[in-house]
Amino acid sequence: MGNLEITVNSRKYDGSIRRSWHCEYVSREGPLLTFSGVFDQDVEHSDLGFIKKGTISHEYYWLDRWYNVFRFYESDGTFRNYYCNINMPPTFGDGVLDYVDLDLDVIVDKDYCYQILDREDFAKNTVIFSYPEDITAKAEQTLDELIKLIETRHFPFDENSFDL
Repeated sequence: MGNLEITVNSRKYDGSIRRSWHCEYVSREGPLLTFSGVFDQDVEHSDLGFIKKGTISHEYYWLDRWYNVFRFYESDGTFRNYYCNINMPPTFGDGVLDYVDLDLDVIVDKDYCYQILDREDFAKNTVIFSYPEDITAKAEQTLDELIKLIETRHFPFDENSFDL
């Protein structure tokens, strides 16, 4: 299934598309799907700052987990950082991966310092989209699980992950 182009759709809770992009299917191991992509243009991201054209993204999605993880590398292969989304488990079929983004994000630097982002968006969208209480509780629980993975350096946050 190599070199298959995949469309990834990050959706809001109401199903509308927040962002959409293309990447390549790399592998599947049980519920873990791995994709890879290269930024085809410069991007100014509100949380990540300036991302240069040619930046490489390794993307990890679990069909049974409430988060995904991106490992970013500069075009020369230098590790840049991790970016993690708290989201409802994705669906995958017919070359499309869809997930509902629950607003909470975590940026992790090379030294494993991390920052939790978008708590205000999460609170605001909980009201706007009427997130059920079990969804908000699961999002907070998942955030705690993700931070434990970061702090204990479990995959994909292990130091071997820095190598391309």
